[in-house]
Amino acid sequence: MNQSELLYQQAKKHIPAGVNSPVRAFGAVGGSPIFFDHGEGAYLYDVDGKRYIDYVASWGPLILGHAHPEIIAMVAQTAKKGLSFGASTELEVKLADKVCELMPNIEKIRMVNSGTEATMSAIRLARGFTGRNKIIKFEGCYHGHADCLLVKAGSGALTFGQPSSAGVTPGAANDTLIAQFNDSSSVAKLFKENTNEVAAVIVEPIPGNMNCISPQAGFLQSLRNLCDEHGALLIFDEVITGFRVGLGGAQERFGVKPDITTLGKILGGGMPVGAFGGRADIIDHISPTGPVYQAGTLSGNPVAMAAGLKTLELLQTLNPYKALEAMTAKLLEGMQNAARKHDIAFTTNQEGSMFGLFFANADTITSFAEVMRCDVTAFTQFYQSMLRTGIYFGPSAYETGFVSIAHTEADIKATLEAIDRAFAEMVTTTTSS
Repeated sequence: MNQSELLYQQAKKHIPAGVNSPVRAFGAVGGSPIFFDHGEGAYLYDVDGKRYIDYVASWGPLILGHAHPEIIAMVAQTAKKGLSFGASTELEVKLADKVCELMPNIEKIRMVNSGTEATMSAIRLARGFTGRNKIIKFEGCYHGHADCLLVKAGSGALTFGQPSSAGVTPGAANDTLIAQFNDSSSVAKLFKENTNEVAAVIVEPIPGNMNCISPQAGFLQSLRNLCDEHGALLIFDEVITGFRVGLGGAQERFGVKPDITTLGKILGGGMPVGAFGGRADIIDHISPTGPVYQAGTLSGNPVAMAAGLKTLELLQTLNPYKALEAMTAKLLEGMQNAARKHDIAFTTNQEGSMFGLFFANADTITSFAEVMRCDVTAFTQFYQSMLRTGIYFGPSAYETGFVSIAHTEADIKATLEAIDRAFAEMVTTTTSS
């Protein structure tokens, strides 16, 4: 029994299923969770000393790679001054200024501690600002684990075949209306059926929790138009996409202006953090300037602010997005070539340095329904083969992959060689069975 397995057995004594987030349990792909010791650049090292080429990147934020020396130095320097004060610091002012500079649609911003807290607060704010109760979200999109959002959720909930959660009250569920991503008519229908009741539409502009799905041309703009027509707010959940698909996020990439934006992931440079911001008149409805209450002792934590500020400064200086997109495209093209070589039903999606892998006979995957028809068994076989080789993807068929600037041409080459072997192994297994 290796060290990861020993730690897993120990963890199960006092931690539910031995993990602190469901997808880490490897329930969707089989086997035991890997316990990691450290990361460096494009690589993760487990407690048994095995190295993995990492395409999870802590679920997106490590666009500069693991343990970037300048970020680590900034964090260490800040930590020496104290880990938390529960009071204001200069760093949160600087980070707020930087975010508003890079995302002009954000005029004011409130720092919080997680993506869940950001989306939960954004929805409360939308309800308080509009005086309405209902929200529209999309099947398969995930916005954290607040009660009103765990209705037809994606990612971890899908992994276990539970599109909603026990413990969510009927009242919370009744105020959440479900539309279909890339289908603006489903949104228009909900607005018509709930006249003057919808406070906001919340959407991942690039869903990253039912794998990676691209918005079809005009879809996001149609949401903007519908919200304007019906007096509702448009919330972009850019917890994953913010600063990942461009300095200005998905809203810059697609040229659509949300009223409220939620952020996380890269904003903390790997530290726990979240934020929500938008039009000044809306954000000013948050206490203490407005009637919508929101607070947090650790909001604007100096260590997280330091990591986020340094990350955004480096991204602004390096502007690596074209290179990242090209490297991601090269990786996916190689995967598709290998699939054709071995006659595997397989396709990929890409938005910037985000990518999705789907075992399906399709040119592209555009909806939750199409995701759910993909071959999860094939993904599991593929995943285990890649893991044995030392390639680390998210342990679920419903997770997005990420490329960082730390990945090299040699990493891409090694990954594609491993994929070719994995596909060959899958064909052999299918033939023999």
